Amino acid sequence: MLINGIVTDLLPASDRGLQYGDGLFETIAVVDGEPQLWAAHMARLATGCEVLQLPPPENELLLQEVRQLCAKGKKTILKIIMTRGSGGRGYRFPENVAVTRLLSVHPWPDYPSTHYQHGITATVCDTRLASHSALAGIKHLNRLEQVLARNEWQGNDIHEGLMLDHHDNVIEGTMSNLFIIEGDTLITPYLNECGINGVMRETVLALAIRLNITTCIETVSLARLKAASACFVTNSIIGLWPLRALDDITYQPAKMTQDLIRALSEQHLITIAT
Repeated sequence: MLINGIVTDLLPASDRGLQYGDGLFETIAVVDGEPQLWAAHMARLATGCEVLQLPPPENELLLQEVRQLCAKGKKTILKIIMTRGSGGRGYRFPENVAVTRLLSVHPWPDYPSTHYQHGITATVCDTRLASHSALAGIKHLNRLEQVLARNEWQGNDIHEGLMLDHHDNVIEGTMSNLFIIEGDTLITPYLNECGINGVMRETVLALAIRLNITTCIETVSLARLKAASACFVTNSIIGLWPLRALDDITYQPAKMTQDLIRALSEQHLITIAT
């Protein structure tokens, strides 16, 4: 672990990331020491810094620290956390902000290849996402809604939970973005009130356009999700997982989904064991 470029796991208790969740994070796939989709992750981080009025990171310094930390790993997960640093009691920004940057590396999860080939099982969570347009899209540190939603199920039979807003619209998964397929059209929910604008979400939307797939960003009700011909979830670690079942609804495999998985594999953004 590196904190401000120093090998340590000690963080002051006065850090505002701990005190108030005052910060941002990115979770990045690293292959052979190189962070994947780096420019996209840094663009989202820069957007989050602008929203939270945080000084942006020095890209080259951050990339140098990433390569230092991840040099020995063939395939690992990197987490970058940026906070507003330490400050006194109270919500007001410190007069002199000294941003804390924390980099940690984690083992690659042992996801089975069947998740790509045959899909996963999901459930609809009871925990709702609150609307907050000022923070929608960015990956800030306040993730209690996802923590509560993820702990609504135990065991290995369910692989992801889908979260709704207070208007019964489906927004995203606890750790992923959602896409549904209606005919020849690929649809993903609006994220203008809540949810995270995932790097892989943007990658899949761009890839779909290159494959001449019609894409739309629209409101997706729970009824619309259940009536879809197919659906899948994405993030920068899992890549793309089709949904095989959602509670009592079963989905059939879709050619569009497999075309997107194949294209992501060709770009080395996912690895499917054979």
